[in-house]
Amino acid sequence: MRYVDEFRDPALASALVKEIGAISARLERGRDRPFAIMEVCGGHTHAIFRYGLEGLLPDLVEFVHGPGCPVCVLPMGRVDDCVAIAEREEVIFATFGDAMRVPGSRKSLLQAKAEGADVRMVYSPLDALTLAKRNPERQVVFFGLGFETTMPSTALTVLRAAREGVQNFSLFCNHITIIPTLRALLEQPDLGIDGFIGPGHVSMVIGTAPYRFIAEEFHKPLVVAGFEPIDLLQSLLMVLRQIEAGTARIENQYARVVPEHGNPQALKAVEEVYEPRETFEWRGLGSIAGSGVRLKAPYAAFDAEKRFSVPDVKVADPSSCRCGEVLTGAMKPWACPEFGTGCTPETPLGALMVSSEGSCAAYYQYGGVRGEAA
Repeated sequence: MRYVDEFRDPALASALVKEIGAISARLERGRDRPFAIMEVCGGHTHAIFRYGLEGLLPDLVEFVHGPGCPVCVLPMGRVDDCVAIAEREEVIFATFGDAMRVPGSRKSLLQAKAEGADVRMVYSPLDALTLAKRNPERQVVFFGLGFETTMPSTALTVLRAAREGVQNFSLFCNHITIIPTLRALLEQPDLGIDGFIGPGHVSMVIGTAPYRFIAEEFHKPLVVAGFEPIDLLQSLLMVLRQIEAGTARIENQYARVVPEHGNPQALKAVEEVYEPRETFEWRGLGSIAGSGVRLKAPYAAFDAEKRFSVPDVKVADPSSCRCGEVLTGAMKPWACPEFGTGCTPETPLGALMVSSEGSCAAYYQYGGVRGEAA
């Protein structure tokens, strides 16, 4: 990539929109519903709203916002576990900032901090390891959260802690994986998704090869995309071209960053440190087999779930919160009765309103739909 302006060129965007419209016109005959194209990644959702891309699409094409925001799919019970650890007197609880306000059944980490818990925002797991070295009398717990994008940095930090013999550092591991999640989504009998825009950041690590089952078994096209407006429009066009041709392949629009077989160094660290959990709970999606990871036995000394007792209670979302339906594309955020009233970025009821990558937060900030929801 030379200049970011190349991927925000209005003339090129206009040409792509025109071609998307032309394909849409050709596909319109006999179609009784829009083509639903799911962008899996929350970063894509944010970009779609930031650049107003939904407003450029013909009526026959719509984006569906998928479960690709790790903060958004964190269930309440795991937040409660975080709070339980953070409230221990001997603990410094280190977390990324976007996880601070995710509501648990009792409180968020931010509320726990306001009540006296030592919760600190960090920018990387290495920051948490540094905290442990500087505070040898305290137990420092890092909240490991995210898809394959962030798993390697946490794994490398655990390896470094082991190598340096740092005994007061541990990881509360909530890392999740995208492939089992996409399979679980595709196996839903009433799923009306016609194609996918694949995640760019995750694919930098895992490559494009793991997505092949989507085309081979479920006959859906997927195009891995970058995060600029031209990236997303071009990727959407590539998906629609496959639909028009009646084909289903895995394509890579983000080839300037994403290799077919991923990042071998990152994958090696992940393989050394983690193993799959039998199952892991997702907010709105339930338990998905093999979708989470935990530390392998050689690194059990750094596992906060083994070092501390955590409640590990399953907590249902409030009945008025419709995050699950939004996550699976069954409902638009503004259709939730709590959107913009009982649930806002200042007072979030659901996780989708907390993270900047959550579709509810994106609608609220960029969508101009607060009036529509009312």
